[in-house]
Amino acid sequence: MNTVPDAALERVLVPRVPALVAGFREVLWLSPEGEIEALSPEEARARLDPVHGGETPMVCHARAVARRLDIPSKGWARDWAGFAAFDLLELFAFVRPAQFCVPTPRGLAEALGLMPPKDMAEACVALATAARALLQDLANETGPDIRAVAEIAERAGWPWGPAVLAALPPAETGAQRRGVGLRAWERLDEWQERAPPPPPGNDPVGADEARHRLAALLGEDAEPRPQQADYAAAVAAAFAPRQRPDEPQAVLAEAGTGVGKTLGYIAPASLWAERNQGTVWISTFTRNLQSQIAGELDRLYPDPVQKRRRVVVRKGRENFLCLLNYEEAVRAALGRASPGAAQLSLIARWIGATAAGDLVAGDFPGWLAELIGRGRINALADRRGECIHAACPHFRRCFVEKNVRAARHARLVVANHALVMAQAALGGLDDASVPTRYVFDEGHHLLEAADAAFSVRLSGQEGRELRRWLLGAETGRSRARGLQRRIGDLVEADEEASAALLETLVAARVLPADGWHQRVGEGRGLPGAESFLALVRQQVMARALGDSPYGIEAEARPPIDGLVEAGVRLAAGFDRLAGALRRLSAALRRPLEDAENPPEPGMRQRLEAAVRGLERRADMQLAAWSRLLRDLAEPPGPDTVEWLALDRSDNAETDVAVNRNWIDPGKPFALAVAQPAHGLVVTSATLTDGEADAEVAWRAAEAATGLRHLPRSPEGARIASPFDYAAQTRIFIVTDIPRDDIGQIAAGFASLMSAAKGGA
Repeated sequence: MNTVPDAALERVLVPRVPALVAGFREVLWLSPEGEIEALSPEEARARLDPVHGGETPMVCHARAVARRLDIPSKGWARDWAGFAAFDLLELFAFVRPAQFCVPTPRGLAEALGLMPPKDMAEACVALATAARALLQDLANETGPDIRAVAEIAERAGWPWGPAVLAALPPAETGAQRRGVGLRAWERLDEWQERAPPPPPGNDPVGADEARHRLAALLGEDAEPRPQQADYAAAVAAAFAPRQRPDEPQAVLAEAGTGVGKTLGYIAPASLWAERNQGTVWISTFTRNLQSQIAGELDRLYPDPVQKRRRVVVRKGRENFLCLLNYEEAVRAALGRASPGAAQLSLIARWIGATAAGDLVAGDFPGWLAELIGRGRINALADRRGECIHAACPHFRRCFVEKNVRAARHARLVVANHALVMAQAALGGLDDASVPTRYVFDEGHHLLEAADAAFSVRLSGQEGRELRRWLLGAETGRSRARGLQRRIGDLVEADEEASAALLETLVAARVLPADGWHQRVGEGRGLPGAESFLALVRQQVMARALGDSPYGIEAEARPPIDGLVEAGVRLAAGFDRLAGALRRLSAALRRPLEDAENPPEPGMRQRLEAAVRGLERRADMQLAAWSRLLRDLAEPPGPDTVEWLALDRSDNAETDVAVNRNWIDPGKPFALAVAQPAHGLVVTSATLTDGEADAEVAWRAAEAATGLRHLPRSPEGARIASPFDYAAQTRIFIVTDIPRDDIGQIAAGFASLMSAAKGGA
């Protein structure tokens, strides 16, 4: 336990302001003198109204308080919640970055080891107590960075700024660069390139070995669950050596709720990874289960340092903070003295403490994203098509690059179905290596993920995104860098490459430009993709059976007059663009194959990333679009279905698209993911549908997971739940409470939970 010297305690000055706690039915106001008042929402709003010299109270989660008091948000002003406040969650995020607490007065008290309040009156007092505890934590902070961050926040008008600066130890003398506190990227470690790991071995994991590993994970005091041990033994078969090419050791395992699937498959998977010096990818459909699995792995690796080396949670690029986006936000905030610098200060503190830089379901608290604003957080995330890879000044500190490299050397990678499918469909996303061993939890969602990954969608938004990737920002409203800015220096000395780049930039103008929404909606799209999409929209409007504020669809055949011809012309334009991209890719590949004068490592990485991106868009995206367009003139194929869509959101049109989906997405999943693997487990609590005939039910499960398309049928395992849910479950359908009456709904839930003694 840290002790705070008396001299440091004297620096702790809790702001002498009222405390405000807003419930659904009452609002309490604690004055600095200790007087508690019960207010109506109207009275509370009047006290907070800045027009009448509103007060600045201490609250927990200002946005939630604003919603309960019906105070509208005012965007990015300092009083972004609609009123100025000392938000304890902001102070918590500053003092304890990358840590979570339940965003309530009670949750805050529990996170700080304080006595949790029992009612709203105690919650008012708890806010001031929590503020003192957090400010006391700062008294022992000696690093110069935290003061630099706090000074920027204070200058930006952060209410906590003066109290935080007072609590921190005195600053050392010496000039600092402007904005140094927000330059969090400078304080991050760089990743170091490591030699690629050797291919994994092929030693099997026996059923008894899986049982023993499971027992070791559970410990001696665990409640015996024979079903869990049987499950671990059954799925161990997936970790046997493969006997023939394209015939993975596949296990389809259904285990009822309560069996303990997670540790059941972790046992043989971890044993195989250790024994063979390989990596097993554990894939889920939901982020919640991904986080749960990562937590369960504490049993396998109780040492956090070892766990960081052995376990990696892999997610798509859009989940991570982009340091270049963050730097540009910092420059913008400092350049115009924006109050947003206070929120960037909280992000700077998090950057210095985060384990992985994951903004979504990682160690970035969800409530902090709400406090700062989802739009601003999304703007800081890595966005598809904008990454400049090795040309980025932050490349060697990049969170995504660290994540990719860590996964190459991990024993267990916890990923999600979408990432695994995309990696297979595109031949590798950020990493060309392909896993050989998989465990697919939530297997009943496999085809849903495969349907999204292996479909083809030619839309205005997709086309506009590709144009932005190729040409960059054309209107100044985006920082998107086109090919010229990303790779111009790589081709300037090569006449053939320069010509291919110029040809690419010209051919890219066949894609939708800014403002395409309005032009297509008015039926006057520019030549190329826009004129084709205008005809697509016309056909949807003419053929759809009904109207909807959320989107309408229509069959692709028979096409309206002119649609096929416009599609063929557009396909020719896509072919020209793809050809230019291939020639540019070939020119960039030549230095990589120059044995006498090989490029230095940093240049090699840039070239490889550029080649990979160009080839993916030429051979995957544009080629698929061209085939789809030409096939509209032909009868429908036996394996796919084509359809047209007009997407809407609240009656506003958002996209126009031609879609091609597999009738059975299990086919591409089996071909691209399952067959190249050496072994895989597909597991869920709901693989079969309760069919009386067990054989029929099992065949249906193979069809619903795509495993029926493997050359050899998977081994099957069905483990019943240890609980009698039919006898222990009651379902209540409530019809006598209005859906929009929060108070009655809350009271109803409370009654159910009390009657069920917490089981509801």
